[in-house]
Amino acid sequence: MITQLKLFAMMLTLACCGYASAQETGPEPLPRTVEAMTEIPEISSTEAAGLTAADLEAWVEGFMSASLNQAEIAGAVVSVVKGDQLLFSRGYGLADVEAETPMDPERTLVRVGSTSKLFTWTAVMQLVEQGRLNLDEDINQYLDISIPEGPGDPVTMNHLMTHRGGFEEGLREVLITDPASFITSEQYLKAHPRPRIFAAGEVPAYSNYGTALAGYIVERVSGEDFDDYIERHILAPLEMNHSTFRQPLPEPLRENLSKGYMSRQEPPRDFEMVSTAPAGSLTATANDMANFMIMHLRDGRFGDHSVLQPETARLMHSASAEHLPGFATMAHGFFRAQANGRLVLAHGGDTVVFHTDMNLVPEEDVGIFVSFNSRGARDAVYGIREQFFRDFMDRYFPAPEPEDAPAIAEARQHAQEIAGHYQSSRRIETAFLKLLYLLTQEQVSAHEDGTLSLASRPDRRYREVAPDLWRQEGGEHALHITRSDGRVTIVDSANPVSVLQSVPALYSASVTSTILLGSVVVLLLAVLAWPVGWYYRRHYRQPVALSGTPLLASRLVRLAALADIAYLIGWYFAFQPIVENQLDAYGPALDPLLRSLQICAVIPIAGAGIGLWHAWLTLRSGRSWRSRLGSLVLAAALTGIAWIAWVGQLISFNLEY
Repeated sequence: MITQLKLFAMMLTLACCGYASAQETGPEPLPRTVEAMTEIPEISSTEAAGLTAADLEAWVEGFMSASLNQAEIAGAVVSVVKGDQLLFSRGYGLADVEAETPMDPERTLVRVGSTSKLFTWTAVMQLVEQGRLNLDEDINQYLDISIPEGPGDPVTMNHLMTHRGGFEEGLREVLITDPASFITSEQYLKAHPRPRIFAAGEVPAYSNYGTALAGYIVERVSGEDFDDYIERHILAPLEMNHSTFRQPLPEPLRENLSKGYMSRQEPPRDFEMVSTAPAGSLTATANDMANFMIMHLRDGRFGDHSVLQPETARLMHSASAEHLPGFATMAHGFFRAQANGRLVLAHGGDTVVFHTDMNLVPEEDVGIFVSFNSRGARDAVYGIREQFFRDFMDRYFPAPEPEDAPAIAEARQHAQEIAGHYQSSRRIETAFLKLLYLLTQEQVSAHEDGTLSLASRPDRRYREVAPDLWRQEGGEHALHITRSDGRVTIVDSANPVSVLQSVPALYSASVTSTILLGSVVVLLLAVLAWPVGWYYRRHYRQPVALSGTPLLASRLVRLAALADIAYLIGWYFAFQPIVENQLDAYGPALDPLLRSLQICAVIPIAGAGIGLWHAWLTLRSGRSWRSRLGSLVLAAALTGIAWIAWVGQLISFNLEY
């Protein structure tokens, strides 16, 4: 999400400067991590290394030393559990670069982001176990706020746990760094209700808002403050004594908090407070997270404590709905996937600067937790985090290399039918950030050999091995195609919380970006050409060829072009915090700028009208074909900006985004 926002803002920057590259490319990938820093025994691709503390120490040291150095990541922590024991935990790099404080899995606190959700869902299951919550009933009965009406059935707790409540994405006041501006989850929910853009239960669309609702329900049903409930009923019995959902951090824990960095070379960022606290505010140590993993591997037990009854834990881990073989689905809060032929229960988490992953492999009685305190150079942490678990599984629980099945005969034709632009179901539809999603869509390309590729993963090719089932060549990843009412949906085998939905050609990123960039180039050239023309007439003492209404129209169209450029520059400043990853800027402090820009929506509307009027007058006159063609191109550019403002929800007075 954050990477998409940056791409959009960069595109708008280029537009305001009047040029853009023909094709948007992602960040250049870092070289693949090499295990060169520590001597590690070589193993074959199908031979398992023994999962021992000694082997883990050698392998993780090699992986982390190379990865942190190459990616300019300040530090990381890792913990691995086997059965009911902490098998291995280590810190790597620095928790505080300036003070040279090392990462310590026992003492160093990290922000685990959305991995926090698993604690909220565990709390929900405790209340289900007690008969105080029903997973299949309308959640409005538990709330003192009304869920926005939407299509389909009422929203249930099951819908929230599986991210199928149908809620629109939201950014406003989600992250806050000023303690004086912090709002509680209850305040957030009541101030910023999210519209429902899908029928409940039908389309997966990852939702922090939905998890915050679940946390608020825990609070109301239990009669306890959410933070208190988690501490008493989950953290305390798990002996997670260095962990908390509280924000800002309690004083005793602050001195051990790792700082968060964009990269090791940059200054640390301020502490990120999450307004949707049940969705992402947990601060914990790696060793504390090991206790949480042990509890879930032991079906709800930790030592002498029973956090969940075994049948409740097994229900929480079970699939919430039917799914295709080999495709990830949602359990009741956990991501339920497969890796090397084994079931994996997982959840990752990201703030702007902290990046976490937790994976349980129940069949092997193993859990692994990793958290990084930096994004790294070119946002490298995302690839490193994914590679870490993949390499862990390949080393300790390998599987034979998958064989590429032959493509079906109709693959080439089907690839051509599927190719096009797609948008994520996790998106904003009703506010100005809609323009982001119009400009940063996924592009699916068909190739001559009948394979497909995605712009976001250009290194992968997919072949159709069965009708509507496309499998990665040389890999486990797959795509499933569904069709409804002329719309194509792509289901990703690794992503159970969103899908890709086809976009009509008129609203595709290629059309939208072409209109935006083409219009800006025309307007800039026009604005630059007029002073040149003025200088030419003045220097050569040429009279103005127009008078009366045509002269007025000519001057107004110049003003409209200049005003449109100023209007876009204003929107650039509205998106500038995204370039800097300052998402905490999206709150009340930005409202004056946004409201001013919304009022200024009259500029592109009036500009389009003036452009069309000027073109009509020019076409009716006896002026040269160059003048007539120029007036048409200028009218098209002014109309293009108005169209962008309309479809991108810039013409709106909505401040809920």
